[in-house]
Amino acid sequence: MNSEQMYYLILGILISQFLFDQWLDYLNKSRSSATQPKELDGIYDAEKYAQQHLYRKANYGFNMVSEWVSFAVTLLFLMLGGFAWLNTLVSSITENAIWQPLLYFACLGLGSSLISLPFSVYGTFVIEQRFGFNKMTPGLFVGDLIKSTLLTALLGGGVLALIIWVYGLVGTNFWLYAWLLVGSVMVLMSMFYTSLLLPLFNKQKPLDDGELRDAIEAFSLKSGFKLDNVFVMDGSKRSTKANAFFSGLGRKKRIVLYDTLINDLSSQEVVAVLAHEIGHYKLKHTLGAIITGLLQMGVMLYIFSLVVESPLLSAALGVETPSFHIGLLAFALLYSPVSFITGMIMSFVSRKNEYAADAFAASFGLGESLISGLKTISVNALSNLTPHPWYVFFHYSHPTLLQRMNAIRKLN
Repeated sequence: MNSEQMYYLILGILISQFLFDQWLDYLNKSRSSATQPKELDGIYDAEKYAQQHLYRKANYGFNMVSEWVSFAVTLLFLMLGGFAWLNTLVSSITENAIWQPLLYFACLGLGSSLISLPFSVYGTFVIEQRFGFNKMTPGLFVGDLIKSTLLTALLGGGVLALIIWVYGLVGTNFWLYAWLLVGSVMVLMSMFYTSLLLPLFNKQKPLDDGELRDAIEAFSLKSGFKLDNVFVMDGSKRSTKANAFFSGLGRKKRIVLYDTLINDLSSQEVVAVLAHEIGHYKLKHTLGAIITGLLQMGVMLYIFSLVVESPLLSAALGVETPSFHIGLLAFALLYSPVSFITGMIMSFVSRKNEYAADAFAASFGLGESLISGLKTISVNALSNLTPHPWYVFFHYSHPTLLQRMNAIRKLN
């Protein structure tokens, strides 16, 4: 294979994957109906379903425009030699082996952020605002943007700089050291996310004494789950949508409830949702996801180490002299189909784990409370409860509400 054929292969991958995603989106939209399906009787009332239909329609049109713009810019940048031009520009600014890749990816990241920013603003302050979800102020939006950008630059840039430094020392065997480094960061982020990073964006406080705390502690004792504390997060300052999540390992494990969840659900429903999250931990889903992620990262880095210095990949992007950052960019474009397949497999495993966590909660007599809580969360978020099966297969990390309801009731 020559560089021209490699170029067309990259082009073909980009176009094929984009068109496939658009086809899935279209299939999903084709399931949309202004008339409420019979299976949603008792979940959505007529008024709420009509609102859900409008919300889904608005998001489909908005997402389609956003995705087409992003795709068109990427395609044009590739076809017009933009990646090679940027490499020449960065090379004229610095020849440092570490700063050059950092500056290159910083420029790509800045360009991508500038393109996506108007869509992010419109999605938050027009669509989410129109349907009563958005609680963000412009000041909070800008603050989040600045903090997330700085975090990406410090963490992402720092890790990349270390990997490049190791690459300069040991050559193509860098992948093993990079794997250890990235793996350590992944584990640390899993352990300390809620105590170090999340507080930069949201306030957390221990759940107050009362009926809910007593019910949670009673369930914790019954299920044999050592619970040091439950934290409440001020999710309502950004959105009315409710959620709960589990984070960390060992002594650093923490359960976080959105304040909106506590406001929307009864105490028994909150306990059922909490039981589901505890189920993930007790069934080793959290640990399994970390181990799988580490293995995937190791395989990806090893494959990358085989082609990092490939003149063929660099030439395909119009760059004569191979470099770490051009090799990484070309590899990322070529690896995307593999990433898509592994993502699909991980989504399948995730859906299976969701069923298991639901069954764990149901084993303590909380099945109907969990169903009731999930209904409230879904309806309040105007969730699409009848997505196309193919869309679910490729994109959903959770089963649909109807699938979860049926599976829980079969356990009784």
